[in-house]
Amino acid sequence: MATIVVTGCSRGIGYELIQVLSEQGHRVFALSRNQGPINDLNLQGVEGLECDVANEAQLQQVKDRLSSEGPIHALVHNAGRLLNKPFLEIESDEFEEVYRVNVFGVARLTQLVLPLMDGAGHVVNISSIGGVQGSVKFPGLSAYSSSKAALIGLTEMWAEEFKEEGPAFNCIALGAVQTEMLEEAFPGYQAPVGPRAVAEYIAHFTLTGQELYNGKVLQLSKSVP
Repeated sequence: MATIVVTGCSRGIGYELIQVLSEQGHRVFALSRNQGPINDLNLQGVEGLECDVANEAQLQQVKDRLSSEGPIHALVHNAGRLLNKPFLEIESDEFEEVYRVNVFGVARLTQLVLPLMDGAGHVVNISSIGGVQGSVKFPGLSAYSSSKAALIGLTEMWAEEFKEEGPAFNCIALGAVQTEMLEEAFPGYQAPVGPRAVAEYIAHFTLTGQELYNGKVLQLSKSVP
């Protein structure tokens, strides 16, 4: 049984991921601003922790709770903030908010959890195909896609910095998955892949991927709208 921390669990892929991990018998700390959907599931081995990853006080509370739990085996950064808006219309605070969640919050939570992890652990960052250099880009997603590109860069840097003592750091760049966020970004588009299938893949990779990968970006994409 592994102890795993997952962010962004109230809907979409994170919501499915904590169910998959619970079914497999793991101990899961499910971080989300909205704990209602998580509590309603009443999953065995899953503890919900209210946390906005852009809120330092809440991050410290999470650290305090995890510190009494024992070693953390994996951390999955799934929480994300989307902004679909023409670049010239974006206010500075809107751009910054995307980065506070998608980049700075990820970095801060990693700083707090890393001392609680063992060297064989695994940090998995959920990025987007839109953040991969040379991939197809779409208007209106400059803040979101650039933040996901930054997350890829962080993954590679952390893997290098901690390559001797661990844990491993890897990134999964997702294509189109039928979630609420996809509907917000591309209204009316129907993806060929649902969140449950992707959650099952992420669960398996989180538990085993560090055996073969470190500092890598895996493109998990059957379709890009």
